[in-house]
Amino acid sequence: MVRLTKEQVQFYKDNGYIHLKKLIKGKELERLSEEYDNLFKLKQDNKIDAAWVGTDEDRSGSELTVKAIHNLQMHHEVFGKYLYNEDLLDAFEDVMETKNIILHHTKANNKPPEKGANYPMHQDYHYFPYEKDSVVAAAMFLDAATPHNGTLFVYPGSHKLGPLEDFGPKEGSNFHYVDQKKFSIEGATPLNVEPGDVVIFSYFTVHGSTPNLSNKTRRMMLMQVTDADDRPLTGVPTWPGAGWVLRGANRGRDASIAKRYEA
Repeated sequence: MVRLTKEQVQFYKDNGYIHLKKLIKGKELERLSEEYDNLFKLKQDNKIDAAWVGTDEDRSGSELTVKAIHNLQMHHEVFGKYLYNEDLLDAFEDVMETKNIILHHTKANNKPPEKGANYPMHQDYHYFPYEKDSVVAAAMFLDAATPHNGTLFVYPGSHKLGPLEDFGPKEGSNFHYVDQKKFSIEGATPLNVEPGDVVIFSYFTVHGSTPNLSNKTRRMMLMQVTDADDRPLTGVPTWPGAGWVLRGANRGRDASIAKRYEA
C-alpha cells in the first residue's frame, strides 16, 4: 500500500490533480495492456461505442478521431480487478477524504497513430454534475505520452473556479467544453507520462489533450468514482456498474425491493 504524503495531498488541493508515477506496474500492467489491445481488436469495424470526431475548429467530417469503449469491467476480468487496486484506492481515499468510494464509470480512450484527434479543454462536471461535487477521475496511461502523441493537459488550480460556462451546447455541439480562447491548449500544462502512470483529477479541473501525431497508438484508461454519500443531479445518466462499492460502505443505499433494479 502506498499512501500519499501530506505534500502530495496539498498539491492536489492546490492544483486539482496529482501525477502518480509507475502506480501500476509488473504483471498487472502487462495484463491490462494485453486485454486492452484484445478488446479494441474485437470491437473494431464500427463496433466501438463512442468516438470523438473532428478538431476544435471543425467537429464533424474529419478523419481525426478518438475511439472509446465504456464499461471495461463488463468485457474482461482484468479490468474489474483493476478497480480494486489497493494503491489506486488509497490515493482516491487520500484526495477525496472519504473511506466510502463507489464506481461512477470506466472508459478506454484510444488515439490512433497519425490521426488521433485532440480533445478540447473541458470540465467533466458538465457531463455528470453531482450534489457534493465529489467526482474524481484517474487516467491510467498504457503508453508514454507527450504533447506530440496526445498527452493530458491541465489548468492547475482551475478546480477552484467551480462550474464554468459550457460552450459546447451554445455552439451546437453534442460535447461539452469551456471557452477555448480563455482556456486554450497552448496555455495549459502538459503532463509527460510513462506506462503505468496515473493522473488523478477533480471533475472541475479543466483538462484536454493534443492530437496524436506519432506513428504509434496512444492508449489510456479512465476510471471515475464518487463519495458514496454523494448523489447525481436530475437527468444524469448512469452506467452499468455505477454505484458498485470499491472501498468502505454505501450506508445510504436503498435496500427495498422496489429499488432493486436502480443503479
